[in-house]
Amino acid sequence: MKKQEEVENSLWTKIKHWMADTGKQLAVAIFIVMLLRSSIIEPYKIPSGSMIPTLFIGDHIFVNKFSYGFKVPFTEFFLDKPIYVTKQQVPNRGDVIVFRYPRDESINYIKRVIGLPGDTIAIRDKILYINNKPINETALTDPKLSDGIENDNDKSVLMLYAEDLMGIKHAVLHDGKSLLGSDFGPITIPSDSLFVMGDNRDRSSDSRIWGYVPLDNVKGKAIIIWLNFMLSLEDEFKFKFRFDRIATAIR
Repeated sequence: MKKQEEVENSLWTKIKHWMADTGKQLAVAIFIVMLLRSSIIEPYKIPSGSMIPTLFIGDHIFVNKFSYGFKVPFTEFFLDKPIYVTKQQVPNRGDVIVFRYPRDESINYIKRVIGLPGDTIAIRDKILYINNKPINETALTDPKLSDGIENDNDKSVLMLYAEDLMGIKHAVLHDGKSLLGSDFGPITIPSDSLFVMGDNRDRSSDSRIWGYVPLDNVKGKAIIIWLNFMLSLEDEFKFKFRFDRIATAIR
């Protein structure tokens, strides 16, 4: 009986040691993941079509949080704004950024930087003007980009363009029937803010509607798509996996 008790105690001791060691390893792993997410790189999923044709619904992306300065780890989780170890940098025009939505900072948004502090922005007949200069657009045909346009009964009204955003070239989508983005401004951007827009120009809630993005709300720069899949259980089961989206750089 005594020998059996000794065996049970020994077994229980080993289990406690294993649990303690596993707990320590798990705590270290969680700390490292949180450290990376706070200051280096963080994954996000694209839930809506406001950035089509650049980003599709179901894209899983990595965001570089080191792009605009190194943040003191965890400060953005506990403070109103992060503390930077290095000087905070202003994003470049054309960058695709993730930021805290100004009207509800618990929500993350992703858009393209159009206007920098001090810029004057206007839109006339869907043509974007930056500092009174029209931004050139040329018609674009790209089946891969068109494939990302979901749930449209009449795609014939949707037009792809290549936009030259003062040296930064990327694709945008216009809806020929929509008047939403036809005219806007002019407005001048404050010194501590950015003007952002979705690449799906006529179907994006952005700075034209809710205003500027404070620089302190910027979380990082979207750099790469590492996966794309869609799973829907509404109405009927739908699953889509796009292998060709893997490792696509975001421009």
